[in-house]
Amino acid sequence: MLDARPPTTVARLELASFSRGGSLILRNIQLDLLRGQTLALVGPSGIGKTTLLRILAGLEDGYSGQVSVEGRVAVVFQEPALLPWRSLRDNICLPTGATRDAAEAMLAEIGLAGRSGDFPGQLSLGQQRRVALARAFAAAPDLLLLDEPFVSLDAALVQDMMDLFLKLRDRHRVATLFVTHAEAEARYLSDRI
Repeated sequence: MLDARPPTTVARLELASFSRGGSLILRNIQLDLLRGQTLALVGPSGIGKTTLLRILAGLEDGYSGQVSVEGRVAVVFQEPALLPWRSLRDNICLPTGATRDAAEAMLAEIGLAGRSGDFPGQLSLGQQRRVALARAFAAAPDLLLLDEPFVSLDAALVQDMMDLFLKLRDRHRVATLFVTHAEAEARYLSDRI
């Protein structure tokens, strides 16, 4: 069933400038993200894509401008950032507050049913990236920030991960800001680049 509600703005950024160590990193950026929309930021390393993501996530201060985010924010970093000493279930439950049943359901949805007691070190990098994505969606975010979540994966696995993301995004109707170097990924996943 399609949602008949009009799209609402989940995130708005009006950034005049951001500097670090006396160097201007970002300036004059405005963007709006609507519920269910995916915006891709594409460009080479060092131009401030991750910094912009961190500003929206509330992980950077010292900028000039305004950031407004309605609801919860979840971030998937370039590295999966899983707790190696905790089970997969705990890696979802602890940071998100998800129930054990919800964590089990998310693991099943990403193709890791029956592996909730495993530890991150028992998984391939691709599987760890799936868990990081599941953890983000388990937080029930209104805004999802993805910082090159498919880096270092082979082409077939990148396609599987992109398809999984689209399925989860559409089910959860989350606004997403997606940072990537790969224009093909941006075209496949986003409404705007």
